[in-house]
Amino acid sequence: MVRFAQSLLLLALVSAAAGFAQESSSSVGPKVAGVSPDASDSNAQQISPQVADAEAAISGSDWKAAEAKLNAWLAGHPQDSRALFDLGYVADAQNRPDDAANFYRRAIAADPKSFESHLSLGLLLARQGKKDEARPELATATMLDPGDAGQKLKARAWRALAEIDRPEPGHSGDANAATNELLEALKLTPETPEDTLLAAGLAEQSGQYDEAAAAYKRLLAKDPTSEPANAGMAHLMILKKQYAEAETFLRAAMEKLPDDPALTAQMATVLAVQDKAEALPLLQKLHAAHPDDATITSMLAEILAVAGDIAGSDALYVQLLAAAPNDADLLVSHAENLVRLGKYPEAVAAFDKATQIDPSNSNGWSGLAFAASKIHQPAVTLQALSMRSKFLPENASTYFLWATSYDTLHQKTQAASYYHRFLQAAAGKFPDQEWQARQRLQLLEK
Repeated sequence: MVRFAQSLLLLALVSAAAGFAQESSSSVGPKVAGVSPDASDSNAQQISPQVADAEAAISGSDWKAAEAKLNAWLAGHPQDSRALFDLGYVADAQNRPDDAANFYRRAIAADPKSFESHLSLGLLLARQGKKDEARPELATATMLDPGDAGQKLKARAWRALAEIDRPEPGHSGDANAATNELLEALKLTPETPEDTLLAAGLAEQSGQYDEAAAAYKRLLAKDPTSEPANAGMAHLMILKKQYAEAETFLRAAMEKLPDDPALTAQMATVLAVQDKAEALPLLQKLHAAHPDDATITSMLAEILAVAGDIAGSDALYVQLLAAAPNDADLLVSHAENLVRLGKYPEAVAAFDKATQIDPSNSNGWSGLAFAASKIHQPAVTLQALSMRSKFLPENASTYFLWATSYDTLHQKTQAASYYHRFLQAAAGKFPDQEWQARQRLQLLEK
C-alpha cells in the first residue's frame, strides 16, 4: 500500500492547496493582478502625453494601439521605466511571457525601485515555474514602497513568496519561511479562505495537526461544502490513523460533495485500510469518471493488486508506463505484479531498469534480489542485497536470500554465517525455510 498512500498524499495536498493555488495563478496575469500602469506612481511627474495615451489604450484592452504608441515613444526615450513596464504589461496580457519578462527587466534596470516591475516579473516567473528566479524579485518587491499601488499588492508579493516556499510533492520547500511570509501578508490585508487553507497545510506539514485541524474547522464552520477543507480534515485523520473516524467524517462530507475525486479517493483509502470491500468499486467508479488521471489510475492499480486481480492491476501499470517509461516507482509496481504472475525474467528486467533510474529505490533492490533468486542468478541477488542494505535493515527473508545465494556459489563460510543469522531472526516463523537452513548447515559445517 506504499504507493497508494503516496498517491493519496499527492491528491490530498493538491486538493488542500487548490484554493490558494487558484488565487496565486490568477494573480500573475496582468489583467487581474492589479499591477497596472495606472496603479503606479513611478515617474508620475514625468509621464508624457504619448505614454498617457498608451495607458488609455491599455485601459480599453487595445493592445495593438498601446504597443504602437509605446514603441514610438521608447524609440526616443529608451530608459523610460514606466513605458517599459507598460510594454511588459501589454506583452504579458497577450501571453508573450518572454517579451514581458524582457520589458520588466529593462524597466527594473532603468528604475531599480520600481515596485510594480519587480512584482510583475516575480509573478510572471512564478507562473512559469521558475521559482529560483521569481523569489528574489518578489522579495525585493516586499521591501519597496508600493506607492499608489497600495499595500494590497505588497501583500500579494508576500503571498506569492509563501506559495513558492510552501512544501509540495517534488519540492521540499520551507514551511517556516512560508508561514512567516503569510503572516506578513496578513499584517497588510485581512485573512482570506485561501490563507486559512495555506496555514492549515503548513501546520500539517510541520506536524502541528491540532493547529491544522482548528484551521480546517474554521473554514468548515463558514462553508461546510468547502472541498479543500473537507479533504484536508480527512487527510489529517488518515495521517493519525483514525480510519473509523475518517470514514464517518467522509461519509458526511460526500453527502454534500458526492462526486468529489479527492474525497472519493480518501474514502477508498480508509475502506481499503479497514479491508472493506467497498474500496474497489469506489475507485473503479472514480477511475471511470477520470480515466486520464494518472494518480487515480495508480491508486486503482494498487487496490486491484491487493484484491488479487493481478492481471487487471498490471494492465493499468503498463498503461501508466507508456506515458512515463522512466518512472522508477511505476516500474517497481509493474515488476511486483510480474513476480506475482510468475514472470520472473521480465520482473528482473523491470526491477533492474528501476534501480538504474533510481539507485536509492530500496523496493526495487528488494524485488530484484527476490526475482533474481527465482531464476537462479545468485550473483545478481547478492549485488541487489548489497545495495538494498544501504537503505533498509536486514530481516529474516533477506538473510535467507544471502545464505542461499552464497550456498549456490559454493561459498560455504558465508552461506553458513547467513543461515545462522536467518535462524535467529526467523524464530519459528518460517518452518519450511528453517528446516532447509538446518539441513544445509549440517552439510556445510561437517
